[in-house]
Amino acid sequence: MSDPRESDPPAGGPAPDLADSIREVGAAARAGLSEAGHAAKAFRTLLAADVSLARSAFGRAMALTGVAIVFGASCWLLLMAALIVFLSRQLGLPWAASLLLCALLSGAITVWAAWQADRYFDHTRMQATRRQLARLGIGELAEFTPDPASPASTRDGTENRPPQDSDGKPPHSDVGVRVTPP
Repeated sequence: MSDPRESDPPAGGPAPDLADSIREVGAAARAGLSEAGHAAKAFRTLLAADVSLARSAFGRAMALTGVAIVFGASCWLLLMAALIVFLSRQLGLPWAASLLLCALLSGAITVWAAWQADRYFDHTRMQATRRQLARLGIGELAEFTPDPASPASTRDGTENRPPQDSDGKPPHSDVGVRVTPP
């Protein structure tokens, strides 16, 4: 087995000069900074390309969505026309009754779709985030929420608050915007 002291540098050799060491550290720092700059430029180029691609894709997606809406509507109209012809010719219903039946079917689907859209739009209000921000004292709901150290429910504080100010009007924020509960 070899002695570990044999691999140590000779004690009598010259020590590296302090100025040389500082120059090496400075050169390494400049090289690292230069590489960080190159990485930032590459990231900026990537981000610009990605935003350009997203912008182009968004435009094309909107155009194709329009095409899908137009052809979907025309398909629905043709199906309703075929149903009207079937109801009047095969089942012997008068044209007015066939038209009314198809209108009622379209109206029922419209009401259902509007109801579902309203339910989904409710999710865009970011209710949980607004409650947490209000709990921290941020936002228009802050005055209705308990203190952060309180065990009281923030949901109860924001949902079960008085629907109006003391003057009988809906509450408004400092900038005059009506406060809506989450």
